[in-house]
This record gives sequence, C-alpha cells and structure tokens, in this order.
Amino acid sequence: MADVDLTERAYDPSDPYERGAQTFPRLSEEHLQRISAFGREEDYPAGTFLFRRGERSVDFFVVVEGAVDILDSGTARETQVIHCHESRQFTGELDLFNDREILVDGLTKVDSRIIRVPRAAFRKLIEAEPEVGEIIMRAFILRRVGLMRYSQGGVVLIGSSHSGDTLRIQRFLSRNGYPHRMLDTDADPDAGGMITCLSVAPEELPVVVLPSKSFLRNPATPALADALGLTEAFDPDRVYDLTVVGAGPAGLAAAVYGASEGLDTLVIEPLAPGGQAGTSSKIENYLGFPTGISGQALAGRAQVQAQKFGARLAISRRAASIDCDRSPFCVELEDGQRISTRSIVIATGARYRKLDVENYDKFEGQGIHYAATWMEGNLCADEEVIVVGGGNSAGQAAVFLSQQSRHVHILVRGEGLAATMSDYLIQRIQASPKITLHPFTQISGLAGNRYLEEVSWTNSKTGESETKAVANLFVMIGAMPNTDWLDGCVPLDRGGFVITGRDGEGMALPSPYATEKHGIFAVGDVRSGSTKRVASGVGEGSVVVSAIHAYLADIEKVQ
Repeated sequence: MADVDLTERAYDPSDPYERGAQTFPRLSEEHLQRISAFGREEDYPAGTFLFRRGERSVDFFVVVEGAVDILDSGTARETQVIHCHESRQFTGELDLFNDREILVDGLTKVDSRIIRVPRAAFRKLIEAEPEVGEIIMRAFILRRVGLMRYSQGGVVLIGSSHSGDTLRIQRFLSRNGYPHRMLDTDADPDAGGMITCLSVAPEELPVVVLPSKSFLRNPATPALADALGLTEAFDPDRVYDLTVVGAGPAGLAAAVYGASEGLDTLVIEPLAPGGQAGTSSKIENYLGFPTGISGQALAGRAQVQAQKFGARLAISRRAASIDCDRSPFCVELEDGQRISTRSIVIATGARYRKLDVENYDKFEGQGIHYAATWMEGNLCADEEVIVVGGGNSAGQAAVFLSQQSRHVHILVRGEGLAATMSDYLIQRIQASPKITLHPFTQISGLAGNRYLEEVSWTNSKTGESETKAVANLFVMIGAMPNTDWLDGCVPLDRGGFVITGRDGEGMALPSPYATEKHGIFAVGDVRSGSTKRVASGVGEGSVVVSAIHAYLADIEKVQ
C-alpha cells in the first residue's frame, strides 16, 4: 500500500490507494506464464535501480520473488515509498504507453527474481493478452490518479491562485495528468518560506520547482512541457499515415479508430487532450455515462485508449502552418519541427468569443475564465460569480459552480435558454435557489486593480444597470474556429469554419468530412455546419477513418 496514512479516515472509493486489489493487483500464476512469453526472468540484487525518474521508454517488470519499492524522490520532502511491489505484482503506470519521462524510481528492496518485458514486447503483450491487458490498464490509470491525488512524483507550483499565469500553469499540469502541489502565496504560510529560500522576487512568480530542486520562473507552456519531459522529438524522415491536428473529442476519436485499424497515427495538440469539452465540469448526456463524466476524465480515457493502440501524442506544440501542395503533406509546428504525413484530419475545434467591453484584456486570466473546473470552483467558494452564455457549456458551468459559490448569475442577451440549452440543464437551473437567470442582459463594465473586483451589467429592455462585487466571470459565448494556421489550404466559410462534403462547384465529395483538398479532412466543431456536441464530434472522428483508408488505398494504386 502507498505510504499514505489512511487509518483514521472513512473509506473513500474514489481514492485509488484504498482500492488495492485494482490499483496494485496480484496476478495469477497463469498470468505470469503468459507474460513470461514476452520477456525473460532475471535476478537482481537488493538495491538495484530498475528505472530512475526522468528516463524514457522504460521496461515493464513483474516480480516473481522478492520486492520492488516505487519511490517518490519529491521536490520538497524526503524520499518516500509510494508502494512496495511483491510477488506477482507489476511496475509501471500510464507513461509506459508513451515516450515521456517517467515520474518515479523503481528499486529492488531485497534480492529479487523478476520478469523483464522490453517496451516493444510490452505493447505486443497488451494486444495479444486482452485479459492481462485489462488488469494492467486499469491499474495504470488508477496509479496515475493516486499520484495526482497525493502530489507524488510531481512538481511544486508557487504563485497566487488569482494570477492568470498561475492558473495557466495549473490548468496545463492538471489537464495533462501531471502531479503537482500548489502553494498559494495568497493563503499558504509555507509559500513565503519557499520563496525566500529560492530567492525569487514577487514579480518573478509563479515558479515551478522541479524534482532536481531547480526551478522555472513563470515558464511559457512549451518550455514547461520540455522541462517536465512531456514533449517528444520526431524523426524527420518518418512519414505518418495520419496526422490529427487537435485532441478534442473528434480528434481523439479519429486517433483511436485510426491507430486501432493499423494506421501510423500522430496527434498534435497545443495544450491538453479534451479541447473545449475537456474544460467541462460534467457531461451528463453523453451515451453510456448515466451519472455523467467530466470532460477531462473523458478526454484522459480517450488519450490512453489512443496510446494503447499505438498513436503518438505531441502535446504543447501548436500547428503553425501546412504545406498542402506537396506529397506527402507537411505540417510545421511552432517550434520549427516538420511532420510528413499522407493524410490529415483537421480537428482544431473552436474557442469562445471575447466580450467587447472596456478593460476586458486587462482581466483576462485575472478573473475572466473560459472553463469551470475544480480549480476555478475553489476560487469561487462562498462568492458570487457570473456566467455569460446560454449554451450547454454555460449551463454545465453554472450548475457546477453553484455547488461551491454563494450565488451564480447567468447573463444572456436573449429572452431565455430554451433555444440554446438542453432541457435537463434548464430544469436544474430553474430548480436551484442559488442560480438566477438574467435575460436581455449584457456586461457593461469591469473594474479592479490587479485582479477583477467589480462587474456591471445592463438590461437592454429596461436600461437599468447593476454593479456587483464579483471577482470571477465565466465567458462562454459563441465560437471562433481555430483555422488561422491553414493559410488558404482548404476553403472556409464566412465564419472561418472548414467547408467539407462539397467542392468549389457544389459537387458532392466522397465523404461528408472530406475537404476540397484530397487527403485532408475536417471533423468536429471546426467543420462548417457541424453539430457542436461531444457525441457528434466523436461520431465524426470515428467515421472519417473509413474515408481515410479509401484515400490511402487510392494513392497506393497510383504509386
């Protein structure tokens, strides 16, 4: 069991360390025999490191006899034992499905006999032995949840919880499943001591303290990803069958189906899996999840699923441009790396529009938010908040925030929500005494010193205005497609969304997701005329793969 004191707490089924049979399962003798076919038994003396934090592409180890300690070297505490694997237990967590730097050390506690499965053979094991693979996959997911929950194997983030840069870094870490401990300079007494110890000036905050005890002063997101070993280098001579640009629900679905059907698949994502849906606190009308699921959890599972089938995910790298006049196509990333690919799926989604109001840019990230997750919810505890927008995302945010906030005000320009929001959300909003709907209302003023402190709104029918002491404003209005990087490669409609299904003369194309440029497809929110729903995006991402297979077969004939 992990080195966490659970003795005086009530059982919590959400804590993976209290579900030892699933998080740290003990395999049967039959399972060991199956696994042995993919590796070899080796003897290791006590005190041998099987792997060290920061290494990539480590192997998979199963203890036959002996014991292996999994260690967290930490950033601000003594090295601790997360778990001791004994006979018939195995090492590893989600980083065995990618080439990122691992988060923990593995050290033999006593003389041990161990089955060592090389990384390439481990992937074959997962595919060839589905029963064993299911046990391993479930354990890996729960272990990462445990690392996140107890901030093990991660970094320390020091900064103000109201700072836009602190929230940016915290969102990046959380949405990419990277463990971290937050020290809020506004509230945590330990933060001041660490700042003094690091000799950091207030204007240099936030800082990220790395396991090496070095630290980064307010790092840009790509620089942080590089420092944490989340990024991977690409072979410039490799040509992918399929490159998916964007890891929202549509892009992840295309990656899962493409990779599972044998396509050499790469996904490019500038921030984190999930896209706009990944910021949703709870999606309750997605098929198969009757109690609902958070957008981040759904995206995390889809990411693991894609990696299980062999898809590679390039996180924290934005697609900057595309050369669609050459074959294979070339996608250039913002850091200058170039990806060669036979086909492309554009799944870059859309982003919320901004309000046209004075001081908006000043408070963006300093009180103005585009997501309502547990992080933002903590900021709003026992406070009044405002949600602007009448779509499902706004409704989900309002319902979620009402659980912690003192009161939630929903502002919409129209007369109500019926035309834009699902009925189950409307019913919940109407039933909540902590949510008030303000129709025909728009934000008319924002004020504050360093952070947002006051918000004014005006009723367009009556002309009456009201000002409230509000420090957190959630803007979820309209959609702007992320298509700037395409630079004329494929036709766009007047709103900037990608036109699919018909060519410039109005003739039908072989697929409703095909663009006028053969070999380039578009799915999800970025596609002109698409239904802006998670389920439809997933459907488009899965269906488009059949058209990609047909296209690749055609070019094979030509070659």
